[in-house]
Amino acid sequence: MKETKYSICGMCAVRCPITVQVEAGKPLWIEGNSHDGGMGRSLCAKGGAALAQRMDKQRPTAPMLRMGNRGQGQWREASWDEAYEYIASRLNTIIAEHGSRSIMLSDRGGPFADLRQAFVKALGSPNYINHDCTCGRNVHHSAKSVYGLGRKDFAYDYENARHIVLFGRNITESLKVKEVKSFLKGIKNGARVTYIDPRASVTAGKASRYWQIKPGTDYALLLGMAHCIVNNHYYDLDFADKYINGLAEFKTFLEPYTTEWTERETGIKAEEIQAFCRELNEDRPKVIIHPGWMLARYRDSFHASRMIHIINALMGSIEQPGGLFYPKGPKDAGKLGLKSLAALVPGVNEERADGCGTRYPQWDKGAGMLQTAYEAIDSGRPYPVKAYFVHRHNPFIALPDTKEQRRILDKLDLIVAVDINFSETAWFADVILPENTFLERDDILRTEKGLKPGFGRRQQCVKPLNNTKAGWEIYLELARRMGKGDLFPFTTIEDIWQYQLQDTGLTLADFDAKGFVKLSDQAIWYDRDKLKFGTESGKIELVNQKWEAMGVASLPAYVAPEPPPDGSFRLLFGRNGYQAHGQHQNNPILCELLDVNKLWIHPAAAKTIGVKDGDQVLVGAGDEQGRIAAYVTDLIHPEAVFMLHGFGTDVPAKKRSFGKGLADQVFMKGKLKEWDQAGGGLNLAESFVTVTLAPSQEK
Repeated sequence: MKETKYSICGMCAVRCPITVQVEAGKPLWIEGNSHDGGMGRSLCAKGGAALAQRMDKQRPTAPMLRMGNRGQGQWREASWDEAYEYIASRLNTIIAEHGSRSIMLSDRGGPFADLRQAFVKALGSPNYINHDCTCGRNVHHSAKSVYGLGRKDFAYDYENARHIVLFGRNITESLKVKEVKSFLKGIKNGARVTYIDPRASVTAGKASRYWQIKPGTDYALLLGMAHCIVNNHYYDLDFADKYINGLAEFKTFLEPYTTEWTERETGIKAEEIQAFCRELNEDRPKVIIHPGWMLARYRDSFHASRMIHIINALMGSIEQPGGLFYPKGPKDAGKLGLKSLAALVPGVNEERADGCGTRYPQWDKGAGMLQTAYEAIDSGRPYPVKAYFVHRHNPFIALPDTKEQRRILDKLDLIVAVDINFSETAWFADVILPENTFLERDDILRTEKGLKPGFGRRQQCVKPLNNTKAGWEIYLELARRMGKGDLFPFTTIEDIWQYQLQDTGLTLADFDAKGFVKLSDQAIWYDRDKLKFGTESGKIELVNQKWEAMGVASLPAYVAPEPPPDGSFRLLFGRNGYQAHGQHQNNPILCELLDVNKLWIHPAAAKTIGVKDGDQVLVGAGDEQGRIAAYVTDLIHPEAVFMLHGFGTDVPAKKRSFGKGLADQVFMKGKLKEWDQAGGGLNLAESFVTVTLAPSQEK
């Protein structure tokens, strides 16, 4: 007899609501949860490949202990009891010598991180960190400096927008299914789309205007836009008068940044910028300028994102249908929220190893900053970090310069990877604890913010095929073995769910019909005459004195990007719709859709080095060199080359993808120690490579 199960996808960090058809204990079909109006039955290719992921044997299927040197791939299977005891013993030794604060955990963040945060806190460490130094920290911190609110405190009503502006936000490939559907509805409803990127992605094909901007000059373009908007009064004067501080200083600052100046910096014609700004004036307030999703790119990405936030405010598009809105939570619906698991654990009064909130007072402590935690591991300052839990996070490919990362992490006394796949980082670990695939596990309940807030549940759809466990089981058992079990008085996932729900008035049965619960039938909008911001003034701060006092200039002068050295190109990378974060290149289905990446290079650049489309070329940086096929196209800026991220794995257990293509991060030499000094995001697009014809094809 067929059963219908409602759950939450786990194939990427978006975590879409899904429906799974199960018969005789086997999953037969997976699709979007149609009870969610924005989702329908749609699901991306990654979600559809979840069934193949479950059946795949080229991944850890039982606990594994390292036998040889780190990274050599010499493993033996162990029982869960042996693995737990090994970890607990090593942790107790580390704590005795270095203290509890010497433990660190990183993950991909998200709505299920509460338990992992509680686990690290229970051990006595402040060092929980998520992946955001390689993603949205610049966007988050820039939002804090303008609005006093974080990047997740705003969402976007694409469906009702009149103009959508995307600076490299490749919305149709680095995707959220519901967001893409809303975006496409917006286009169908007549929205103009301006897409700005040195590379023409699939999203550029959906745009009414595409600008192939010179790499590293986003801030220059935004300054020119702001100059044109302010000097022509193409903004909401009433909204600005009510909610914006610092407009006079802003106007003075913008004086030299004319559209003619902008053309010289970016390569985009002044008259085109002026026409674009006139369109924004026609289309406001239903204008969305996306401030960035993954904006760990350039040295000034914080300030580029900050300028986007400011221009959105000038458009008057905040808490506006067709613009930006505050995602509402349970409190906005007059309800109490889920109880936090981390709240069960006493606070930890220790400085963070990464310096967030101390050495870097402007950076939020919540997500931390992994690259500065690496500094602590390497130097032992402000104190030694000796144990590292890595939960479904793969720093070896997410962060730059893998060789340097290996050197630093080899100083650790214990590395534990909790993962579904043999990630490059897991391959370097001392212990691999295999987590169930998302079809095989329950998770803690999540809060789902939006215009109609609610709660969602990931539930186990089928039993595990292998000797794997759910994350909640792993961390509760490790806590118990470390003598912290009394902090987590739960035996089953139902115990956790009931604890989370205890103040909400809801029961577990309320999730059975749809897999989620909405707390409001109607969309909740705030009164635009009574908007509140989190700054000290309660207004939007174009010049934020608090951040200035922390050493972060609100309106710094533009500094042109470093040009590529002679014979070199700026290395850019990105993603497509069916590969994400290097997780699925070895998936039995997805690897057939795309098994190798290519190097995009402009025809003019290719001609100078004698390269034709399809030729094998050598990409080099320092002592690193790799071979890849060239894709000669005018869809990439002449100063840059581009490759899809996540390829070139050196993990032999992943037989389908081993050695195929190139890994972009290995060419980012020295970039582990370079980041946007204001926002903290890594400079992942500030590396240069040489490209030459491979020897076998030299003329």
